[in-house]
Amino acid sequence: MKTDVFLIKTEDRVEGINALLDQYSLEIRDKNIALKANYNSADPYPASTHIDTLRTLVTRLQKEGAKEINLGARSGMGVTWSVLMKMGVEDLADELGFRLVNLDMLSYEKFTKIQKEDKKSSWKRGFLIANVFKEADKIIQTCNLKTHRFGGHFTLSLKNSVGMIAKRNPWDRYDYMAELHHSKVQRMVKAQRILIAEINEAYTPALVLLDAISGFKNQGPEIGELIQPGLLIAGTDRIAIDAVGVALLRSYGTTPEVSQGKIFEQEQIAWAVKLGIDGVRSVQDIQLKPLTDKTKDVSEKIDAILSAG
Repeated sequence: MKTDVFLIKTEDRVEGINALLDQYSLEIRDKNIALKANYNSADPYPASTHIDTLRTLVTRLQKEGAKEINLGARSGMGVTWSVLMKMGVEDLADELGFRLVNLDMLSYEKFTKIQKEDKKSSWKRGFLIANVFKEADKIIQTCNLKTHRFGGHFTLSLKNSVGMIAKRNPWDRYDYMAELHHSKVQRMVKAQRILIAEINEAYTPALVLLDAISGFKNQGPEIGELIQPGLLIAGTDRIAIDAVGVALLRSYGTTPEVSQGKIFEQEQIAWAVKLGIDGVRSVQDIQLKPLTDKTKDVSEKIDAILSAG
């Protein structure tokens, strides 16, 4: 069964995001919603979630009757509260009435430990995911189009999930992010891409929105050479979203790491498939759905890159 990925070419986030959300029945009335955006640093979009993207998402969720909306955030390249203030997120939360949850300030009891019983995990001690996500009725994620020069290779929906887990264990201060960036698994210098995939076993999103109006085709996550695809992309399958994102990056000429091999051989994607995350298992499982005539050309280009590998 194919998974639909919807695309719209636009510079208008309000119009575009609402058009994408019109394709889904999210069933969120009277539900508690957890939002995961991208506030790893205080650098402007596309390093961080555009404030208009967040505003449009929250406004739409409120219009559809969400009972409570919680934005869980943790910044890896800055102090989380400072990042949220600088990026205007705190002011927007006050204005629209949604709640901010700073993962760096949570006690141990506010996390759920994820550790496989068979111990077949690349994480030495498992990891802690914030209860704001584990206890939500629905999780909605918004990510950006970027490469990642610190071992992830690309940072799309799978990588965005890293900000849902604790940086350090509040009980004994064990540093999960040090493990993420410096571990070795099965003789690979970088285990990061596998560890990223394993985080995604801990939850299933109701929707993923990829804001690809702009992006970084190299370096990343906070700086890079700017590209302007002018696209908003939505789906319910993280593997599908990331495969489409990688194809889009390849269409602009990206880093050697993101360019080489077949898309489904990229380690984040390959490991996510092996773990059975979401439903997509190959490029044949992805059905691109352009919403407008002017989106068709770019959709066909992405589809050709996907089909080629």
